[in-house]
Amino acid sequence: MSTTDTDVLVIGAGPTGLLLAGDLATAGIDVTLVERRPHGLGNLTRAFAVHARTLEQLDARGLADELLTTGTTLATARLFGRLDLDLTRLPTRFNHLLVTPQYEVERLLERRAVAAGVTFRYGTELRGLRQDADGATAELTDPDGTPLTLSARYLVGTDGVRSSVRAALGLPFPGRSVIRSIVLADVRLAEEPADSFSIAGSGDTFAFLAPFGDGWYRVMGWSRTHQVADSEPVDLDEVREIARKALGTDHGMHDARWISRFHSDERQAPAYRVGRVLLAGDAAHVHSPAGGQGMNTGLQDAANLSWKLAAALRGEAPDPEALLDSYQSERHPVGAMVLRSSGALVRLAMAHTPLTRAARSLAARFLSAVPAASARAMGMLSGIGISYAPAPGTDRPSGRRAPDVHLREGRLYELLRQGEFVLIAPEGATPALPATAPVTPKHLVRATWTDPAKKATVLVRPDGYVHRASH
Repeated sequence: MSTTDTDVLVIGAGPTGLLLAGDLATAGIDVTLVERRPHGLGNLTRAFAVHARTLEQLDARGLADELLTTGTTLATARLFGRLDLDLTRLPTRFNHLLVTPQYEVERLLERRAVAAGVTFRYGTELRGLRQDADGATAELTDPDGTPLTLSARYLVGTDGVRSSVRAALGLPFPGRSVIRSIVLADVRLAEEPADSFSIAGSGDTFAFLAPFGDGWYRVMGWSRTHQVADSEPVDLDEVREIARKALGTDHGMHDARWISRFHSDERQAPAYRVGRVLLAGDAAHVHSPAGGQGMNTGLQDAANLSWKLAAALRGEAPDPEALLDSYQSERHPVGAMVLRSSGALVRLAMAHTPLTRAARSLAARFLSAVPAASARAMGMLSGIGISYAPAPGTDRPSGRRAPDVHLREGRLYELLRQGEFVLIAPEGATPALPATAPVTPKHLVRATWTDPAKKATVLVRPDGYVHRASH
């Protein structure tokens, strides 16, 4: 058996693993990324929605503008045939939903990871792992079946809902199946829908429809009267029938390039970190596809974890254990929130009793009538409104998302492309790094307000959240 050492071993080359590995390699960390599938990105995928906060994170990596050219942006989302969410009200330059296939996100993230020097091992499967106080060791099988041992200072499982890393840790994945026999298809339409994005339910069915922007549409549907195993065949006639019942029309669906049937679970691992091993993305949490939050939540996990791992490995964290533990304390509540919100959406769409239909109607009227409530709902769905608890020794706005303000040196999210903390101060001031800072970075990006009236000093974390603001 051969042995290869690396700083971080990432298991799973989906979007979460690719962003994490690319961030670490850009920070000068030696990273090996292992994927059981052969190399080659597929052209068919379940995920299709990129929310505003994810676009901001991709902007901080110089990828958002290019990704926008691969799909279509939606300014309004219609839910249940009666509730319009005006995404242009989001306080971000990405005040819309981007509909683009997951493989486009993966393509850009893989290109970045390759350029940053990530070592890829495709066709390689995890068979077991062990760890001690100094690191983790993975027992693998390479593409020709040869046993391989890789040791790393840290190992991160980003290998999906059936995570081999999570299983090797012996972590439970409590939860339950919430909906069976969901059908997905990519189709062309003879009739263009009046609404760009629609989700509706009739009681016994629900469906949503969204455009990719290249003539293809993603349709998802479910029928209470046809609950079968995932292995049962599905054809376009079944998809059409569900669409007609839920949406009122199938828009002349034809030429399906992909049709699939699956079930949806709501599950979350109790721990995202066990010693030198961490979990992110679907390996840590899985939920219903309603709201399109799955891939987005995983990418946010990676953005939160990458700078913390880099600081710990570069010796920049005064208390690396506390810093890495903050990944659990910040991201686990977010995963739980997404489970609740996506579950609520799918249950409202499936409403079939008079009581649940009345609840859906009441929720729609409330969100339509109360702007603050609809703004909060859009903030949670888009990720713009998600925040963390204030860091120890700090108060709000610590833990909140930093808006993309214009500074003398450029936009904040352009400065974040350096992967470092950004310290914003009034003109002429050269403040020291706050004593509460979780790291003592070797490189600190300094920036200046364009407005001379601003007197605050703000320290922004590499993931675009405020660490501390002082006046």
